[in-house]
Amino acid sequence: MYYYPRLRDLREDNELTQEAVGRLLGTTQQQYYKYEKGIQEIPAHHLLVLADYYHVTVDYLLGREP
Repeated sequence: MYYYPRLRDLREDNELTQEAVGRLLGTTQQQYYKYEKGIQEIPAHHLLVLADYYHVTVDYLLGREP
């Protein structure tokens, strides 16, 4: 199981819905939900899009840096 707590935190801090982030990634709300909850590993290309969008590093998204 994977867990990405920062995905939810960043989404909420930016007042976005799971549906909006799913559209940004070219996927569905249901698929993005699985990423946030750690049910499914998020693909690298989606991490890159999110890092650019939120102006953070991929390592930050993965919890590897503070």
